[in-house]
Formats: sequence, C-alpha cells, structure tokens
Amino acid sequence: MKRLHLILVSCLAVLLLLPLVLDKYLLGIFVMIFFYAYLGQSWNILTGYTGHISLGHALYVGIGAYTSTYLAMNHNISPWIGMWVGAVLAMLVGLVIGFLGFRFGLRGVYFVILTISFAEIARLVVSHIPALGGFAGIFLDFKPSFWNFQFRGNEAYYYLSLGFMVASVVVARLLELSKAGRLMVAVREDETAAEALGVNAFKYSMLGIALSAFMSALGGTFYANYIFYINPNSVLGMGLSIELILRPIIGGMGTALGPVLGSFLLTPLSEVSRAYFAKGGLEGLHLILYGVLAILVVLFMREGILVYLKKAFGSRLGLEP
Repeated sequence: MKRLHLILVSCLAVLLLLPLVLDKYLLGIFVMIFFYAYLGQSWNILTGYTGHISLGHALYVGIGAYTSTYLAMNHNISPWIGMWVGAVLAMLVGLVIGFLGFRFGLRGVYFVILTISFAEIARLVVSHIPALGGFAGIFLDFKPSFWNFQFRGNEAYYYLSLGFMVASVVVARLLELSKAGRLMVAVREDETAAEALGVNAFKYSMLGIALSAFMSALGGTFYANYIFYINPNSVLGMGLSIELILRPIIGGMGTALGPVLGSFLLTPLSEVSRAYFAKGGLEGLHLILYGVLAILVVLFMREGILVYLKKAFGSRLGLEP
C-alpha cells in the first residue's frame, strides 16, 4: 500500500507541474478529464457504493449550475458562495427522490425511471422559465476575477478541476474506510440480508444520494464558469447523465480510483476523436468509439478495468486482487 501511495503522490506531483509544459489545448483536455472524473466520482458515491442506479444525475449538476449563475447575475453573489447554495438545494432534491425511491422500495429499473423522470421534468420546466434563459440558456458575462470564479486562460481552471478530482477521491476513500461506507456496501451487495443483520438500508441509501447530489451540484458551478454558457440540454439533459456514468463503469464502480481511471481513458478519446473526425465530416463517430469501448468492458471486464489492473499488478503494489 505504501508503494501505491508513493505512485499516487508522484502522479499528483507530475500533474501539478504539467501546466508548465502544456499548451492551452492540452490543458483544456486535462480540465475535462479532471471534471468528468469528479462528476463520475459523485455518481459513484451513490451507485457504486449503495447499488442504487441513477440515470438522472444531470439534474444535480444543472441545479448547481443554474443556482450559482442566477445568484451571480441577478444578485451579484459570488459563485464561490452560490455553489454551496446550489449544492444544498441539490441535496434536498436528492433527498426527496431518495425518500420516494427507497421508502417505497423502488430498486433496479424502477429507481432508474424515477431519476430519469425528475431530470426530464426539471429540464422541461427550466426550458420554459424566462428568468433562467428558457430554451436558449444563459450566456455568462466574462468578468475575470477570483471573486467571480472566472479566469483568463486554462491554468486556473486546470488547478481547480484537479483539486475537485483529488478531493472527490479523498471523500470516496474516507467513505470506504468508514463504518457508514462499509454499511453502504453491505446494502449494495444484499439489501435484504443487510437489513436482517440490523443495517438501516434506508438511512445509508439516503446518505449516499445526499452526498452524491451535493458533490454533483458543486461540479455544475465549475462547468458554468468554465464554459460560460449553460442551457437545459447541456446541464440537465440525458447526454450529460450518460457521459458521467461511463467513467466509473469503465474504470471500476465502487472504487475510489475507478472514475479517475475511466476519465483518463474516455475523455481524451472523446475530445481528440471529436476534433479529428469533425474535420473529416464524421461528427459523432467518437460516440461509436465510446459504445465499442463500453461493450468490450461489459463483455470482458464487467467489474471495470481497475479490478483487472489490481489482479495483474496488485501483488507488486501490495494490494489485494
């Protein structure tokens, strides 16, 4: 384990120094790698550790993005403050969804439908609210300053997104080591058996969705102030929900490093292939590559790539396979 920690610290040191040698385009790719790793980890907190599958996580990202943007543009409240308001709001919405789902015993496809329904309702409602830009969305005014969460160039966003990703890994690892985290895993493995042993499955499922929604909303504020434009489809649509769940699925659900590994594999593939194929008139081909990779992982590495890396190199790193 000490060897693994040494490797992770070395990787972090390299990432901290990369902006000294990378150009703006490559920095932008790394920003998206860190960002999707963070959102993937947020989803992983719920689905990876409790087993409740959500396909509507864009809802929480959208709540965070719209709340902080609305407060900044209409009440001059810094996104640094607004992001926490959005996170609390998203957490409350998550608790409502969780209460409806867990209290009434909705699991599997039924809980999936519940999460999709809430996200789609939110997308349609926001699309018809003029104060939130309606279908057209909101263009953020560019006012670069720390207070406004806006910066020139990609360096500041690089370090911010790196911080988000590292913090999410720490949160997931602390959760794994905690009693609450172990009980969440027990719920994931066999909810009926866990309850028979006295585990309050409802309580730990609610804890998972609350933490997951809170973290996702913080990522929404980062997205809004990095892209400078949000609309209902970009931050509340099904496309974002699918994007963020692919990272932990391919990297390894229920692990602290799985979403990070998945994002380092998928995000460059997406960004580079999108730019390359768009020039050749093959827009959308990167989605096919996504699909092929997902199919291969599902067929041959159902537990995610990280598990197989542990089996291959775990003994050298002092890890259990």
